[in-house]
This record gives sequence, structure tokens and C-alpha cells, in this order.
Amino acid sequence: MEEKKLRQLTRYAVLMALTVVMTMVIHIPTIGTEGYLNLGDMVVFLAAIILGKKGGFIVGGIGSAIADLLLGYTHYAPITLIVKGLEGFIAGSLLETDIGRRKPIVATSTAGIFMAFGYFIPEIFMYGKGAVASIPGNIMQGLLGAITSVALYSALRKAKAF
Repeated sequence: MEEKKLRQLTRYAVLMALTVVMTMVIHIPTIGTEGYLNLGDMVVFLAAIILGKKGGFIVGGIGSAIADLLLGYTHYAPITLIVKGLEGFIAGSLLETDIGRRKPIVATSTAGIFMAFGYFIPEIFMYGKGAVASIPGNIMQGLLGAITSVALYSALRKAKAF
């Protein structure tokens, strides 16, 4: 029993650390806001696939918010904690449905699109009309994360890593 708990805790920690790293390795500032594009969504979705909705929420929210803090986007960290946490939770919840199990790309893509609009709402108050400029990039980031996470998980399963 203890070994199972330790293995689960290790998965959470590794996926949170990977979220931080993948968010920080490539971060491209967006036009119109102080946000940035990154590859962290791939790991958020991978966490949702592996750990479920609770894991997607925890890994997505905490891992992504830590990256914001380390990159100096401290004003975004509380927003990111909520938006990325919900992104992971939504992906994990949708993956529990019949269509999510059959077509995980639908579940992860839907969560990625939510993320784009989840950031848009607070950015309206922060940047006014300029917030609209972040939507296409965030949608692209979410969809890229959706596609790569499903492909990566498929490869990991074939390698019997999970």
C-alpha cells in the first residue's frame, strides 16, 4: 500500500516539475498582453491522462503557477493557478466520458480552448481590447499541447511506461 502511495506522489512531483520545465524552456511573449506561449500544456494534459481530473488540476495549477513565478510573471500566477488547474480538471473529466476515452484529442483540445478563454476574461480587465490579441496564440498553444500529449502518452503506453 505504501509503495503505491509513494509511486503516485512521485508521479505528481515529476509531472509538476516537467510542467515547470516545459513552460520555462520555450516561452514566447504574446502580442498585446504580458502573457507568453509555452509547451507546459502538453504536460498538464499528460497529467490529466495519467492521473485523472484531480491530478490534472493539481499538476496544471501548481506546476504552471510556479513557472510564472520563476519567469517573473508574478501577476499572472494566481490566474494561472486557477485557469491551468481547471484546464487539467476539464481534460481529466472529459477523458472519463465515452467520447473522451475513444477520442482523447477531443477532451484535451476542448480543455485547451477553455484555457484560451480562461485567460481572456481576466486579461480584459488588465489590457482592455488588447486582450483579444492573446486568444489565437493561446488556442494554438492549447491545441499543440492537446496533440502532443496524446501522441506522447500513446508512445509511453507502447513502451510500457504506464
